[in-house]
Amino acid sequence: MIRGRFDVLEVDVEFRRTEFALCARAEFGPGATGIFGPSGCGKSTLLALVAGLLRPDRGTVALDGQTLVDVHRDLFVPPWRRHVALVFQDGQLFPHMTVRANLLYGYERRAPDQRRLQLPQVLDLLELGPLLDRRPAQLSGGERQRVALGRALLCSPRLMLLDEPLASLDDRLKQQILPFLRRVKDESGIPLLYVSHAAAEVAYIADRVLRMERGRIVAGT
Repeated sequence: MIRGRFDVLEVDVEFRRTEFALCARAEFGPGATGIFGPSGCGKSTLLALVAGLLRPDRGTVALDGQTLVDVHRDLFVPPWRRHVALVFQDGQLFPHMTVRANLLYGYERRAPDQRRLQLPQVLDLLELGPLLDRRPAQLSGGERQRVALGRALLCSPRLMLLDEPLASLDDRLKQQILPFLRRVKDESGIPLLYVSHAAAEVAYIADRVLRMERGRIVAGT
């Protein structure tokens, strides 16, 4: 599907709030990078800094050669201009919209020449065709997450951030949706940062794994 140019995501940031401090420095290449660690270690905070939902106190973030954040230069690219998709554990679908409308929400807001995926491709990838006329309240937890993934893909992002996307699902639903996540990684070509505290889940999805503890990246495999 997508085989666009992607060099590297470079992160070198510090972020402090009351008793918590994050100090992270890493480079992320193509494919899927898993970020693993206990609750409260800073995984979600790191994704929020990359997405632009938080501002670091010091440092830089650069994606594919473009500087997104440089605190010293007072440079901050807002989230809506980063072309980075963030998928949360609850999907955060629009409850009043059909699945079709949810899927096309970001797609219709991208210029036609920036759309790198089309609806039929995503429907096939995530097996969403039978769900198009339903609303989120009529979907299972696994179906809602598949729709959230599809909506993110149709935004044609340069990078996808997945923040504990299976945490709200039971083991049965997790086993159903994991293959879809792997297909997204293998067939979309979009680089992923995948955050979880479940080691087996991260190992299944990721090409490489970084471990975080107390706001720091302490190891990688």
